[in-house]
Amino acid sequence: MADYKTKDIRNIALLGHGGEGKTTLVEAMLFAAGITDRQGKVEDGTTVTDFEPEEIRRKFSISAACAPVDWNEKMLNIIDVPGYFDFVAEQAGPLRVVETACIVVNGVTGFSVGAEKAFKNAVKHGVGRMFAINQMDRDHASFDKVTQQIRERHGSCVVPVLLPIGEGPNFKGVVNVLEKKAYMGAYNKITETDIPADMADKVETAFEYLTEQAAAADEELMLKYLEEFTLDYEEILTGFRKGMKDGSIVPVCAVSALTGVGIAPMMNLMAKYFPSPAHEGIEHTGFNPRNGEVQVRTCTDDQPFSAFVYKTIADPFVGKLSLFRIFSGTLTSATTLYNVNKDKTEKSSGIYILRGKKQIAKQTLHAGDLGALAKLQFTNTGDTLCDYNNPIQYSTLTYPAPCMSKAVYAAKQGEEDKVFSGLNRLMEEDPSITIEKNAETTETILSGQGEMHLDVIRNKLAAKFGANAVLQDPKIAYRETIRKVVSCQGRHKKQSGGHGQFGDVWIEFRPIGDTNIDFEFEDAVVGGVVPRNFIPSVEKGLRENIKKGVLAGYPMVGLHAKLYDGSYHPVDSSEMAFKTAARIAYKKGCMDASPVLLEPIMHVEVLVPDEYMGDIMGDMNKRRGRIMGMNQVEGMQQVVAEAPIAEMFKYATDLRSMTQARGSFTMQFERYEEVPADVAKKIIENAKKDDEDEE
Repeated sequence: MADYKTKDIRNIALLGHGGEGKTTLVEAMLFAAGITDRQGKVEDGTTVTDFEPEEIRRKFSISAACAPVDWNEKMLNIIDVPGYFDFVAEQAGPLRVVETACIVVNGVTGFSVGAEKAFKNAVKHGVGRMFAINQMDRDHASFDKVTQQIRERHGSCVVPVLLPIGEGPNFKGVVNVLEKKAYMGAYNKITETDIPADMADKVETAFEYLTEQAAAADEELMLKYLEEFTLDYEEILTGFRKGMKDGSIVPVCAVSALTGVGIAPMMNLMAKYFPSPAHEGIEHTGFNPRNGEVQVRTCTDDQPFSAFVYKTIADPFVGKLSLFRIFSGTLTSATTLYNVNKDKTEKSSGIYILRGKKQIAKQTLHAGDLGALAKLQFTNTGDTLCDYNNPIQYSTLTYPAPCMSKAVYAAKQGEEDKVFSGLNRLMEEDPSITIEKNAETTETILSGQGEMHLDVIRNKLAAKFGANAVLQDPKIAYRETIRKVVSCQGRHKKQSGGHGQFGDVWIEFRPIGDTNIDFEFEDAVVGGVVPRNFIPSVEKGLRENIKKGVLAGYPMVGLHAKLYDGSYHPVDSSEMAFKTAARIAYKKGCMDASPVLLEPIMHVEVLVPDEYMGDIMGDMNKRRGRIMGMNQVEGMQQVVAEAPIAEMFKYATDLRSMTQARGSFTMQFERYEEVPADVAKKIIENAKKDDEDEE
């Protein structure tokens, strides 16, 4: 592979809804460039960027993958990003390391939710945008209709640049509006031809519109355009390139990844006009962790070395691969790799360019390029590697909060270590998952973006590390409390020859009224009816026993216990006897004190477009939820509600279904609240059944 300098590199992420043909588009580009002998197919499991066994089995992308394409003496570093919403976290890394996001849209079904979200993400990361309207070879495909849909959402910045010659089965070529040239044919077998006569007016109108937008991208060009109503060709190119970088121009291209029509002209457009990492005005800002000062790097070879790790691949055979983008300087085998986040110096066993799973060894990589380092010991996704003498730390990646959790168990007893060490390795690869131990239920909780996401993690665990896991709904940390004031005697007397056991207490139990307080103990004994040395044993006996409530064995909370009377035996009384007496009083007293079950109530904030409000509110009521309020947030409706956690386990999946994936939500613990009697009855029955099974 040739050695590409910064000005000849184009970093481009392919984004969009799942199933729009992003992976097939990468295949078409690789085939057109002569890198592959034939175009792979997703359905056959033969594509370059879908190489994981789980991707081949499911027939869609799960992880972002690189596919560098040599084209017209330029390096197009293409990153194929998954489109399904369970894997939305895979967008975070690629969007930090590219200059352009190519959003793939279906020419038949039009502008989709995935495209909408991808566009918003690209804007948020400040990268240039373009639209590739794919599948133009299909019946009922319409370039004009889809372009109009995009323009209605995103305004005048949307500029058609590659117009289709024919549509559906008649899609045979494209017209490059910027160059006013027509190209017929597929892949790299294209021929320049005259613009069809029936398209002349359309091309001219598109060119005038492009000229206006190019002028609007630059103040000087705008002044000239307002005076002369024209720009020369070089000025149009200047405005186009500037607009591409700042997002004021968003080109739209017609392509068919399946037939290869429009692929070469689109790649020509990327190679010639898209911003390179060396584009004027591109700077990378971080800070020096030693003194806190702001540091700025420009993407040139003569700057001190710095690179950002945007993804990690964990492989039990190959070892760990850290995928990075060089923000400044050059990388060679002699470069010292200082991980500023961990304050450690790393040694790599090799520098590579990745094309799918294929590793291409490199001696040198220049500023702006993407690559991979093998077997870094301390480095994780989001870390900065730099020159030790010129430290800079770039901001790390942020991922969407997990919205679905499952309890994870080893399928076979004795394989727990294998399962949990494998999960920790997979967390390096996918930081959007979290693993935590619930101290109360003793379960290990695996959290991610949805059911499919967690299922993929489970399957990866089995395929990569031979560790089989079972996922279940987590146990709910219910509580118990009482509603009435009762007084109860606890008397323990046992005689078995020699010293016996004797303890006698009278305890008043009453609700505190605040379930955030577990337990209060009051010593109200007078006259020495219970000796002072045995009173701590009574308290200890109660504290030990409130860990298991009287209804279903869940912890008792909000309980005040007042020890006010009792009796003792000068020989047979002991600490153990009074602990036992306290336990007897607790069980009898709390059963008579109108015990109830409490459940965790979550504070839920749901963000949805206006048209889904009715469905969301109706569904929340079915979940025993309460609507607390509504707010307008960024053009969306925010529904604030409270709902029991027991009803929210599958809410991520249901919300996507109700809102066509336009809705999102956050959830956090609010308080405990009494469980309705009919629901409590089932919970108590199940708890008793579980106890019987354990016995």
